[in-house]
Amino acid sequence: MEKKSYYFNMIEAKDGKMAEVLNFNFGGHHDIAAMVEKAQKAGLFAKDKHAKEFVLAMRFMHHVIKKNSESPLFAEFGPQFEAFKKSVKDKLGCDCDCNK
Repeated sequence: MEKKSYYFNMIEAKDGKMAEVLNFNFGGHHDIAAMVEKAQKAGLFAKDKHAKEFVLAMRFMHHVIKKNSESPLFAEFGPQFEAFKKSVKDKLGCDCDCNK
């Protein structure tokens, strides 16, 4: 699978001024833009913006849980998140057969 790399830059708009508040690289084999498009087409959200936020949140959370699976923080939530992720993939018609 081809690895993709993304660069995220968050800018806060406050009092008419823009300030960078955080930035980081994120990668994996998932095509985030294609995932957003599937979420938008599925009609699960009132606004396209929510589909974007949802996909990013799911990818980030999955990555953090996977990289910190031994953390007590995720002892209860990890398995529930995996079940939720599978449900989402089914609803969106995700054809990815990976467990990543």
